[in-house]
Amino acid sequence: MANIGDVSANQLMTGASVLSRPAEEFENDQTIEAMWAMKCMQHANIYFNLLSSVDPKNLKLTPHDDVIYKAFRDLFPDFKIDVINEDELKSPASKEKWRPFCEKFKDTVEDYSFGTLIRADCKEDYSQENSILTTRIQFIAIETARNREGFNDIVRSKFSTPKC
Repeated sequence: MANIGDVSANQLMTGASVLSRPAEEFENDQTIEAMWAMKCMQHANIYFNLLSSVDPKNLKLTPHDDVIYKAFRDLFPDFKIDVINEDELKSPASKEKWRPFCEKFKDTVEDYSFGTLIRADCKEDYSQENSILTTRIQFIAIETARNREGFNDIVRSKFSTPKC
């Protein structure tokens, strides 16, 4: 099997169930970090392929999009979603505001606190420079807003491949 770094694909598949265990059980384990990174990239690729293929306004990320979007815009009415400033997103003041928002969806959104990649600039693809690690619920809130407010519309025209 092909190796990804020092971790084979077989090891990743075998260890996939480990990702559901509490984080406190692990120290700085490179195998676990590699599995998380692969899972984040897989999620990012799937999401970007969806954005490139479907009108984002018709995309539902969860059955709770309406509630999440309303709560997001109620709490963050001026949050700039087209280009996210990572320092602002992760500032101590911002974290204090995000924490109760995220916890509100603890029992509603599966894996609400899992690490997920979001594009900093919604007009661009995922890349090392254009990716921010955030929680799944933050991703859902911001991407739902981007979809509904038209910020992700450019992705389909810019990145979709023409059909023959």
